[in-house]
Amino acid sequence: MLIIIALLISGILLGFLLREKKGIIVLTDKLTNWTVYLLLLLLGISIGSNEKIISNIGSIGINAIILAVGTVIGSVLLSYVVYLLYFKKNEK
Repeated sequence: MLIIIALLISGILLGFLLREKKGIIVLTDKLTNWTVYLLLLLLGISIGSNEKIISNIGSIGINAIILAVGTVIGSVLLSYVVYLLYFKKNEK
């Protein structure tokens, strides 16, 4: 855990020091995207090789859809409440 925190703090410091160099920012952005793609591929391989997950994919999929739809609906409703409380009165 300490290694992770140290790496995060090091990254923040490097980002702060190198924020003026646009080439490094563009490169870092591309590397971050490709790293996320690689992690998603590895996650897919891990899920595909797990027989318990594959045998229950139907019920897991339904639960995932319900969770995703509920999350979207909750986010939209809460965003609307925040809009009404904090931003609507500023438009008058």
